[in-house]
Amino acid sequence: MANAVLVIDMLRGFLEEGYPLYGGENARRIIPNIQNLLEREIAGGAKVFFICDRHDPDDLEFRMFPPHCVAGTAGAEIIPELAKYPGEIIAKKRYSGFFGTSLEARLKELQPEKVIVCGVLTNICVLHTVADARNRDYSVAVPVDGVASPDEEAHRFALAHMEKVLGAKLTDTGGRYEKA
Repeated sequence: MANAVLVIDMLRGFLEEGYPLYGGENARRIIPNIQNLLEREIAGGAKVFFICDRHDPDDLEFRMFPPHCVAGTAGAEIIPELAKYPGEIIAKKRYSGFFGTSLEARLKELQPEKVIVCGVLTNICVLHTVADARNRDYSVAVPVDGVASPDEEAHRFALAHMEKVLGAKLTDTGGRYEKA
């Protein structure tokens, strides 16, 4: 069985300056690590899924957060550094990559040995996607050098929660175990 790699919200709206939810240098720092992860996993036969915020212009989420990653805008595009990698795009409108998407059906077809979750933001969309993957009994790995949040305290909390409560294995993008 091949692995599945879920690349969460590595979009221009989160990773490029000038957008209202730009994640800063903490988020940009993980790009080369995710590139290395994708190269290794694709070479090993993994299936890549780009899980991407694609909001409607009047999305209710904009009551909490500024408008971002609106479908059809540049902010909703995968960053150029990752757009060259082969993978299936799954659009989402909520925090979890499973909610209202085809991800669950696609993973059932694939039956991956493990699900590797990387991207942004550790404490929001990554955390909720990991929770839903674990609730579906997938073995989940989260490379700590492949996830980021501009809120360092929330980032650390989310990593600890994913490991200690959800049972995800914390690794690095090289696949080695690393303690949080």
